[in-house]
Amino acid sequence: MNWTDIKITVPKAEAETAEAIATGISGGGIYIEDYSDLEQQVEAIAHIDLIEQELIEKDRSIVAVHLYLSPDENPAEVVELLKERLQKAELHSTLEISGVAEEDWANGWKAFYHAMTLGNRLAICPSWETIDTDRVVLKLDPGMAFGTGTHETTSLCLEALDEFVQGGERMLDIGTGSGVLAIGALLLGAASAEGVDIDEMCVRTAAENAALNGVDSRFIAKAGNLSDKASGTYNIITANIVANAIISLSPAVKPLLAESGLFIASGIIDEREQEVAAAIEAAGLKVQEIRRKNGWVCILAR
Repeated sequence: MNWTDIKITVPKAEAETAEAIATGISGGGIYIEDYSDLEQQVEAIAHIDLIEQELIEKDRSIVAVHLYLSPDENPAEVVELLKERLQKAELHSTLEISGVAEEDWANGWKAFYHAMTLGNRLAICPSWETIDTDRVVLKLDPGMAFGTGTHETTSLCLEALDEFVQGGERMLDIGTGSGVLAIGALLLGAASAEGVDIDEMCVRTAAENAALNGVDSRFIAKAGNLSDKASGTYNIITANIVANAIISLSPAVKPLLAESGLFIASGIIDEREQEVAAAIEAAGLKVQEIRRKNGWVCILAR
């Protein structure tokens, strides 16, 4: 199996943000295609006439960020995480994948996804597998929505839910993706859960996964923004999204959080840990604990 090249194309003005997102996710290498100052670079070392015509014709208004994945990495998981992060950052991006046959893309990623255990009570099992365990089993078919439990940010959130869901809670999952966090909370004993996502595909996938786990009567998936979809107060609020989005929505979290309620925020690269924690505290919440895994951070606040 060859390495996979994921190409993210964005306007020049958004290149720095796209590079930061790719760098935070990449376990391999990053390569930047930026021709905006091509003439200036060449003039410093040679004459403009020496530039090949193919380079002269390159679009100077866009930048391509290439992210390279090794053969043992799950390309579909990374692609969906990238989509989630780029969308939350409101970048005008396109993604191209090479090194993986188009016809194999929809199902080829399943070879990387197997049953696993998280925390003390929870097991996650893809819908096409079985697992022999006494744990609470969350069956999942993520489709093309982010959230299989394999990524550090998702597992950090699930481990926190495994620890803090005691039974009877009302839960809100912001940026629900596959619905994995909301469904996990319900299976662990939460009374009800709402999942909000701006992507209609994610909302459909989350609802299908809730039905797969027999918790659809206690789960509502909503398409839209937090500001107009959340209602009342919640004992637990999760947001496994990106640093910028968490910073932006933090002021809206406290009014939605019940007394002694818990806010679980992840999707944060370690370089932005302090910035996000400060924003959460500035919004009136108290950071209780920061958990870390392989360069990713999960913040627990009340």
